[in-house]
Amino acid sequence: MPLAATEESDMTTILACIDASQYANGVCDLAAWVARSGKTKLEILHVVQRVDSIAARNDLSGAIGPDDGNELLEELTRFDELQAKLMVQRGRALLETAEARARAAGVNDVTTVHRHGGIVETILECEAQADWVVLGKRGASGQYAPRHLGSKFERVVRSSDKPIWVAPAELTTIDSVVIAFDGGPASQRAVALVASSPEFSGLKARLVMVGAAKSSSTVSIDDAAAVLQHADRFGGSSVIEGDPEQVIPEYMNQAGAGLLVMGAYSHSRLKTFVFGSTTAALVRAVAQPMLLVR
Repeated sequence: MPLAATEESDMTTILACIDASQYANGVCDLAAWVARSGKTKLEILHVVQRVDSIAARNDLSGAIGPDDGNELLEELTRFDELQAKLMVQRGRALLETAEARARAAGVNDVTTVHRHGGIVETILECEAQADWVVLGKRGASGQYAPRHLGSKFERVVRSSDKPIWVAPAELTTIDSVVIAFDGGPASQRAVALVASSPEFSGLKARLVMVGAAKSSSTVSIDDAAAVLQHADRFGGSSVIEGDPEQVIPEYMNQAGAGLLVMGAYSHSRLKTFVFGSTTAALVRAVAQPMLLVR
C-alpha cells in the first residue's frame, strides 16, 4: 500500500512518565525537546504503587507465637503507613523538580499528575488524552540490572496506542534521525509520522534497511524515501547486510545520529518468547533516544 503522511493537529499533548530512577531527567529533557515545536501541552506523571510491607517481607507470623505475631503485624502496618507517606512526599518532590526542569528548558504549558495505582494501568489510562508518551527505558531498580529493560516497559509499549519516546539517562543533541525500515506496516507508519509531524521540522531522516524486506505487506525503501522527500526531510538511505541488533547500533554511532525511529513489537508475545524480540534488543543496545511506533 502507498505511504502517506498523517495530518498535523493544532495542539499536541505529551505525557512524560517519571519515577525515582536515573532516567527521570532524561525523560524531562526529551519531553522538552519534543515540545520545542510549540502548541504543546506537557503532562508529567508520577505513579505511587502501593507495596504491601507484609507481603514484601514475607509473612512469618505463622512461624512464631500468636502474641508475637500480632505485635509484628501491627509494627509492619505502622511501617507500611509511614512508607506510603514517604512515597507520596517523594513523588511530589519528583514532580516539582521535573516541572521546574521542563520550564527551564522552555516549556510553558506544564501540569503535573500524581496518581496511586498500578503503573502500567495508570499510564494507559492517562495516555488516552495524549499524542506522545515519553518513558525511561529502565525504572528505579535499573541500576541493579543495567543490561535489562524495566519490568513495566514492554507491557506499556505493547499495550499503548500511542507512539512512545524512549529516553536515555542523559539526553544528547538530536540533529539527525535514523529510521529503521523493514517495509512492514509499523515501519511505514514510522516514516509517515516523521514526514508529517512538526516535531521533526528542520531534521533530515536517513532510512536504514538491514537485509531485504520480509513482511508480506511491504513497500520498497524507495517508496519510503519519496514520502520523506516530499516533506523535505529525506537524508539518504542505506541497505546493509547483517544482524539488525548489531548493525543498527553501530550505524547510529558511526553516523552520529541523535534519534532512532522504528516500528515496535511486530510479532506476537508467543513468537517473541520463542525467537526473542528485536525491539527489546535494540532498546537495550542503542544509547540514543528512540521513538517506537506500533
